[in-house]
Amino acid sequence: MELIFLGTSSGTPTKIRNVPATAVRMRNSKDWYLIDCGEGTQHQILQTNLSLLRLKAICITHVHGDHCYGLPGILASASLDGRKEKLTIIAPKGIRQFLETVQESTQLDLPFEIEFINVQTLEHGVPVKDFDIRVTELSHRVPSFAFSFTEKNIEATLNKEKLMAEGIMPSPVWGKLQNGDDVILDNGRKLKSEEYLLRNRKPRIVVICGDNDSPELLKTISPKPDVIVHEATFTEEISKKIGRVPQHSSAKKIAEFAEHIQIKNLLLTHFSSRYGPNEECSPSIFDIKKEALIYYSGNLFLANDFDVYNLDKQGHLSLL
Repeated sequence: MELIFLGTSSGTPTKIRNVPATAVRMRNSKDWYLIDCGEGTQHQILQTNLSLLRLKAICITHVHGDHCYGLPGILASASLDGRKEKLTIIAPKGIRQFLETVQESTQLDLPFEIEFINVQTLEHGVPVKDFDIRVTELSHRVPSFAFSFTEKNIEATLNKEKLMAEGIMPSPVWGKLQNGDDVILDNGRKLKSEEYLLRNRKPRIVVICGDNDSPELLKTISPKPDVIVHEATFTEEISKKIGRVPQHSSAKKIAEFAEHIQIKNLLLTHFSSRYGPNEECSPSIFDIKKEALIYYSGNLFLANDFDVYNLDKQGHLSLL
């Protein structure tokens, strides 16, 4: 699995960071999924090999502009690129109202269908080609959500011993089960493929969070994810000076949580524009990194725009 960061700044862009947007895809696949879409995201996409024709779904964590103002531009550009395939948008209901208003006022007539799924009323996961997408509600000034991407289509071997023990001898039935298809035998018995497949590893899970001042809300996600992508908008010192009203997490807060539940990989993003790139000049992005390292002993990363991370089949995250 790959994570591609298209924007890592909070609220406003900087000279080196755009506002939030993250892409997820299976490694070596052209199909991809977008989480959040701040203004200018389509310009960021131009610096990658991502195609709007292969975009399968857009997930918006919440209605604040730095997470969604780029959405009309993405849809318009997809239209001009010749997209015809349906596009799924999973988002709070306000995003639908926002898009409908833009379409009406600017006469944006899309040649492809939008399937809108209201994340606020979503009771079950959304199965897409490569993943099962589930949501967890977070804590922010407006309804905000985390999206869990659980890998599908795990490679498997056929449990031949079980089949033969049940009197099902080698036949085309075996091939169908191996391919993940359920089979109805001549005697009317139904064989469920999943019951005859042996998987040698667990599916990989990546959780990408919207704005959130209460990381402990992620404790409900089960099984435990391999990677959590979470905001670290401020250091603890600045967070206390600003007060609770913005409802963001500090590096300390998310690092303490990740250490407590033993998350193997923690990827921080959504940094306040006050944190510059110069280690010698505080406030610096290195202040956030130093603070997180005090409280977290796992694999820690701070995302930069255009960083590409790979999560291998053993659950190890690395920067490509």
